[in-house]
Amino acid sequence: IYLFILRTLDLVSSIFGLSVMLLVTPIVFICNLFFNKGPLFYTQTRMGMGGKLFTIYKFRTMVPNAENGNAIWASKNDVRITYFGKFLRNKRIDELPQFFNIIKGDMSIIGPRPERTEFVKELAKEIPFYTIRNIIRPGLTGWAQVNYPYANSVEEQEIKLRYDLYYIKERTTFLDFKILIKTFTTVLLKKGQ
Repeated sequence: IYLFILRTLDLVSSIFGLSVMLLVTPIVFICNLFFNKGPLFYTQTRMGMGGKLFTIYKFRTMVPNAENGNAIWASKNDVRITYFGKFLRNKRIDELPQFFNIIKGDMSIIGPRPERTEFVKELAKEIPFYTIRNIIRPGLTGWAQVNYPYANSVEEQEIKLRYDLYYIKERTTFLDFKILIKTFTTVLLKKGQ
């Protein structure tokens, strides 16, 4: 019953999220032409449930070719983020295209954030049980996201993993509701990382 409720929430929220995306995309497109000067969308391969790879969609917030072929963790004051990209991240507008991933079933509204394969391989060597987080669908938001800021070191990723494992063990409709409330509070009160 819980999984049915969660999937229903995924589909309903995705319809709402994609509707919002349709409204803001023309504005983001025009601002992107002037302030981001590059592709509107950004895609990246991430690891999902059961280790399955999928393509994640986002509005681009960094300079083009920000990594030059090397996987680099994003940080709170990342110099690769454009001025307009900071605005998109602050308001979480850059995440709106991920509702496509949720409708497709690659992601859920709530769960551990999907990581890049390069990071998963590296972290699995350093942190015991790291890949356990892949037994459920990754999420747009999650217990780790609302309780801990950007993690850009192995030590910080280990702390975030504790939050993810807590969620996997304790997940209920009530905990999901609490995460959604904390997510909205973070966005509305500009307490985002």
